[in-house]
Amino acid sequence: MQFTSTRNNNLNVPFSQAVRDCIPSDGGVFIPSQIQDMRRWIYYIDETTPFSSIAGSLTSALMHEEFSPIICETIATDAFPNEPIVAQLDDNLFSLELYHGFTGSHKDYGVSYLCSYLEYTLTLKGGNAVFLDYTHGGLGSLLARVLKGKKHLKAVLVYKKGTVRGLEDEDLVWNGGNIYPVEMEGSEAEIKAAVAQVFQDRDFVEQFGLTVADSTNVCRLLGQIFFFPYSFAQIKSKVSGDIYYAMGPDNYGTLMAGLYSWRFALPVSGFYMPSSPALYADPKGNPVVLDSMVDVDHRGRTNPVSPANLERLESFFHDNQLMMRNFVFPVTVSEKQREQAAKELYMKYGLFSSPETAEAYAVIRERGQELFEEDAAFVLISHNHPALSADYCRHVIGESPEIPESIKASLKPVELGKPVLSSVEEIKAIIKSL
Repeated sequence: MQFTSTRNNNLNVPFSQAVRDCIPSDGGVFIPSQIQDMRRWIYYIDETTPFSSIAGSLTSALMHEEFSPIICETIATDAFPNEPIVAQLDDNLFSLELYHGFTGSHKDYGVSYLCSYLEYTLTLKGGNAVFLDYTHGGLGSLLARVLKGKKHLKAVLVYKKGTVRGLEDEDLVWNGGNIYPVEMEGSEAEIKAAVAQVFQDRDFVEQFGLTVADSTNVCRLLGQIFFFPYSFAQIKSKVSGDIYYAMGPDNYGTLMAGLYSWRFALPVSGFYMPSSPALYADPKGNPVVLDSMVDVDHRGRTNPVSPANLERLESFFHDNQLMMRNFVFPVTVSEKQREQAAKELYMKYGLFSSPETAEAYAVIRERGQELFEEDAAFVLISHNHPALSADYCRHVIGESPEIPESIKASLKPVELGKPVLSSVEEIKAIIKSL
């Protein structure tokens, strides 16, 4: 499978290079340049097909030029010890829970897949890679778990002072682990700018094999594509009409994963989400990407700490507003509508929900009735475990969900006892020391 850039369709690189380089030299973001028709494979799978098997088969179909089917299956098996859960809530309403991984977040799947892919690539082809990411703590806890035992991967994680959490002593580089956490002075914006500045030194990035673990990295995005054929396989025998997905705001990596799944010939009729300042509907109902007001030729380089999935969205539709209008449906949701939706999910289905999941369900309540009458089905996507929004649940419905032990561990504060950094050069010095 070959990849190109959102800003230069003459670029053509293999998947392994797109993953390692992470950001094209033109400052855009990598996207597939070839879309394969997976129709026969998609219709073959059913509710008995494990998530890891779907991921392994799709990996093999997309990367057969790089790896054998056995290696592809192994990458997926190692990456996915846990499956998402699909449940039927009503005749034509289903939930897709993406929080049954390591830390109760949907990112568990994509990051684990990225790390598994890189480890096998580097083992077979040689070399090492270093993740350099800003994190509030969740990504650090996740990387600590999925990098255990990896021989070719390390992570330098930059935190705002006092926000390190979810790490054990054996995870730390100075104790033989793969994680080098550092705290840095300044605001979140200032720290992110410092991390981005490291990536501007392309010679340094290449020399030390730097990459990122957020969905700027196209491999992380590929790991999210598997959600859609898996959920389709789970529900296809139960529905007779069109299938729509509803998701919370700002999860544009999941939106892009769903759109690429549609390109692979997955039967899906559209994606509903609450409006946000970045993606909303104009008075005529047309979806509007705010970034589109500035031509890509006049934008700065993609920021590695701010995933550019909206630029992928623009590239996907190539300014074809009519086509975009038929697949992407932003809906305005008020605070009152969100709270009513959260209460209904609990009272009607016994489900706690994060604010984002409640907003997605509010969209279904506002726009779904006409589609339900046409035998359409909705899949409600829950990205994060509701225990991570325990205060919100308690405020809205008066109760909160039990927190799983794995999530408790990921939230445990950590005192590093190391000097706090204040410059880009100090970050570079740590990377060199690895």
